[in-house]
Amino acid sequence: MVNAIQEYITYLHDVRKISYNTEISYKRDLNKAAEYFAEQEIDNLLEVTATNLNSYLLFLEKSNRSPATVSRNIASLRSFYQYLFRLHRIENDPTEQLRSPKVEKKAPEILTREEVLLLFSQPNENTDKGLRDRAMLRMLYATGLRVSELVHLKVGDVNREMGYVICSENGRERTIPMGDETRKAVEEYLESARGRMIRENRSEYLFCNCSGSPMSRQGFWKVLKGYAADAGIEKDITPHTLRHSFAAHMLREGADVKSVQRLLGHADISTTQMYMRLL
Repeated sequence: MVNAIQEYITYLHDVRKISYNTEISYKRDLNKAAEYFAEQEIDNLLEVTATNLNSYLLFLEKSNRSPATVSRNIASLRSFYQYLFRLHRIENDPTEQLRSPKVEKKAPEILTREEVLLLFSQPNENTDKGLRDRAMLRMLYATGLRVSELVHLKVGDVNREMGYVICSENGRERTIPMGDETRKAVEEYLESARGRMIRENRSEYLFCNCSGSPMSRQGFWKVLKGYAADAGIEKDITPHTLRHSFAAHMLREGADVKSVQRLLGHADISTTQMYMRLL
């Protein structure tokens, strides 16, 4: 089963060209299902039935997994078995009768303009780390990048003269303006702090940690949480909160939904339209 899962993940990466986060999510969900079935002494894909799948979903529910998590697992399993069915690896799709639990869609957490500015004011601009953090915070909010896209940016992806950043992921590329204040923050970081932080690593990545290695998603998440606490912002802030805030503020100021969709890199415009409810 593990080999089939890896084959499927390779297909998603090479053919479907899904985002990195989605790929990780599918892999995690399917591997957890494989572990459960292995404990039930089911190692052969052909032996997994609709009854087995329903038992697994019941196990997730009894493990206090949220309806959203259960629904995501169903989507992962359904996509996996549909793939196997199309390749004639299985005769019947055991996920056909699976039904997802109702998930209450909550409006995304949005920061006010004042909270955004308060967050920007927290980094100490007299330190290398502070210059880096200020540039990262401004970049994330000014462009609406995903945190995975932010930490994978390379120095060559930033056009300081024209004031835009190029985001490339799985063969798709989009050009996003970053604004004067963000460009200034990035320039100050590049011209002083970054060189001292990377030392002799010669990293091509734009943002690095204090050891000179590329910044990680988890590392930036901790940085953001710290500044939110320092600013006294009680909202549950994640890197995605700044992406949500970027989209909502753009639409509130009259930006076209399709333009915001392109900037965010949404495949489906309905994903972007959810921000209209926040206006």
